[in-house]
Amino acid sequence: MHLAQPGVVAALLAALLFGAGTPLAKLLLTDLDPLLLAGLLYLGSGLGLTLVRRLRHAKPVRLAPGEWPWLAGAILSGGIVAPVLLLLGLRHMPATGASLLLNAEGMFTALLAWFAFRENFDRRIALGMAAIMLGAVILSWPGELRFSGVWPALAVLGACLAWGMDNNLTRKVSLSDASWIAAGKGLVSGVINLGLAFALGVAHWPSLPDVSAAMLVGFAAYGVSLALFIVALRHLGTARTGAYFSVAPFIGAVLAVALGEPITWPLLVAGALMALGVWLHLTEQHAHVHTHEPLSHEHWHAHDDHHQHEHDVPVAPGTRHRHPHSHAPITHSHVHFPDVHHRHRHS
Repeated sequence: MHLAQPGVVAALLAALLFGAGTPLAKLLLTDLDPLLLAGLLYLGSGLGLTLVRRLRHAKPVRLAPGEWPWLAGAILSGGIVAPVLLLLGLRHMPATGASLLLNAEGMFTALLAWFAFRENFDRRIALGMAAIMLGAVILSWPGELRFSGVWPALAVLGACLAWGMDNNLTRKVSLSDASWIAAGKGLVSGVINLGLAFALGVAHWPSLPDVSAAMLVGFAAYGVSLALFIVALRHLGTARTGAYFSVAPFIGAVLAVALGEPITWPLLVAGALMALGVWLHLTEQHAHVHTHEPLSHEHWHAHDDHHQHEHDVPVAPGTRHRHPHSHAPITHSHVHFPDVHHRHRHS
């Protein structure tokens, strides 16, 4: 397994926080409207991360002009559309089922990365995604064909598709400060969703304990989780980050069962198939001779095989630093992921 690879721990921690958020959001839906709750969750993530950045005295971030459309699209799909669809579906189905159904986010993330954004994949990765997809179908299939049974699952799957688009768009700006991206997405999404809730007349202001609980869950499950997910995107690429993140629904389902929801046969079968898919991704090995094209960009790095360049001021070996730098062409072979330095063609 790749647990020592940079980004894997970040992806798994992101999954842990996000997975725990689904059953907790289910509890909050008892007293809160879905649109209002979506606003509070994201507002909590944005305000919490902004406070953390202030306490850390984080430096201001400037995106290149061409990166703003990617970020705007990510906010629309992942911060506004996806959470509302998730909470609408979650209101009418068990949290265990919704938690495992969220594995489809990894599937949609991968399909978009492979076919729309041209990220590499192989047979093992494709088989893993097929197992996850089959588990999602079993989990979402109603006992009888009734719209009341189909629509909640379709709403959750729609949320997964929107988050899959969000993940691919966010990768385009993943070299920027992760906490700044997550904070900005949370603030914008939270304000818009709250505004829509009140404008549509579907919300009344809840009690202070409900507001505090929603914002705290949002800070952890949508704020810190997203920041860690962005860090993973830099190192693993979009599809593989989505695969590691697929452990999130298992965490959510376990927590939901611990909170009193029943265990069913469809849940067990779907869980086993999804576990197989995740295992196939976790045990993948991808290595071949490849050539790096000339590349210029800026991000935190230490000097390694991919970062051999001169500095105006001496830098101690192994020291992480950030500055604009250029990569000369290099041809070599090693185990790698389609991270920011390995976006090359495959035969």
